[in-house]
Amino acid sequence: MASGAGEETGTGGVESTALGVVIEVPSPLRESLRAWRCTYGGEAAARVEPHITLVSGSTTDWDAAAAHVRAVAALAGPFRVCLQGTGTFRPVAPVVFLNVREGTEACTALHDSLLRGPLGHDLSHAYHPHLTIAHEVADALMDSAQEDLRDESMGFTVSSIGLFGIDEAGQWSLREELELGGAEK
Repeated sequence: MASGAGEETGTGGVESTALGVVIEVPSPLRESLRAWRCTYGGEAAARVEPHITLVSGSTTDWDAAAAHVRAVAALAGPFRVCLQGTGTFRPVAPVVFLNVREGTEACTALHDSLLRGPLGHDLSHAYHPHLTIAHEVADALMDSAQEDLRDESMGFTVSSIGLFGIDEAGQWSLREELELGGAEK
């Protein structure tokens, strides 16, 4: 990114701002996942809270994008997610993740709805809901993560989604937490 606050100049000199919409994992599951991400992905991975990405990209109109995310959240209802077993995107991408076994359809529906309107963009790969454990680390660490966590299983209810942007320090920062089916938290 060009300027530390997540803004970059696109074509025609228009500034774009990084944006992400995610499902955050509640405590105490978040702490276990953070520890695994630290073990297998290093300190840098542990600094990013465990999450399931619904959409990420950039926008030249934050207000329109945020209004769209709010509208999508208001129309969606709470649902259950079960993370179970591991998967990988290797050799295409150096990633090991926990599979979303339950809630895949709801995640995909949210993803598809979010891509309609101001967040629409071409994807290089089909959307596959997952929770990253290790990314761009040595193959031995990725192999260990995939093997060690293959029998893990945990579930939680998704009742909100988070709208994130890049703050002045260049870090992902929660801008709004949106209750599914209605009100902001």
